[in-house]
Parts: sequence; C-alpha cells; structure tokens
Amino acid sequence: MSLFDQDEGLRARCSSSTPPASGGGSAQFLEVRHRGHAIVEGHIRCGKTTGFGRFLSRHFGINAVWLELSLAAIDLLAWTRILPLDGELAVAEPKKLRFRLLHVAARLTRGGRRLRLRISATWPWRNELATAFHRLAD
Repeated sequence: MSLFDQDEGLRARCSSSTPPASGGGSAQFLEVRHRGHAIVEGHIRCGKTTGFGRFLSRHFGINAVWLELSLAAIDLLAWTRILPLDGELAVAEPKKLRFRLLHVAARLTRGGRRLRLRISATWPWRNELATAFHRLAD
C-alpha cells in the first residue's frame, strides 16, 4: 500500500514557492496566492476560537445547531469589526474582542427618548466601546 492509493481517500498536493525558470509562473503571482491563502487561514483560526472547531455531542442534530450558532457568531464578529470598530480593535482576534468589549460591565439606559451607554470610568477600553456604540446608534 502506498500513500497515493485512491482507495484510501488520501490526496497529495504539491506547490512550489520558487517560480519555474521557463517563465510559467511569476513571483508576484505566487506571492498573491500565498497571501490569499494566509487570509483564509486567519479566518479559519478565528472560526475555531469562536466555537467552529468544537462539537458538543455525538448526535448530528445537536452538532448541526452548534455549527449554525458558531457561524452566526463568526458573522457577527466580522460585521462588528467592519462597522463600529476602528484602529487596533478592527483587526483584533476574537479573544481580544471578548475580553475588551463583550465582557464589559455596562448598562444601557433609556431616558428622554435617548439610549445611553453607562460604562465604568475605570474600564480601560471605555472610549473604544463608546465610539463603537455611537457609530451603531447613528
């Protein structure tokens, strides 16, 4: 039995990081392809830390619901990075966002037809959270 037997379902893939001397590929093309792949790997890493890589049960139905919820969380994090956040938090990993923004002790209050965000004065990222909140409110 060899590594390349089709019956086993295994596949081998070979890629070159050095362009061929005959001009069949350019260094720029390989660089763009490599960077595109790195972006995809970053999104996969983000998904795994959000729950995409862990299934709760041996039952398909439970895992299907967990997968849908994980995908919804990944989408919400992606939209949060794009719409209300800027600077360092716009490119932050889910773990950093979780500890800086999602676990904050804050209250939403309503009064005088306005929605207010009450954040503790000692919270280190209160300005970033308030800016994000105002962007969403506008």
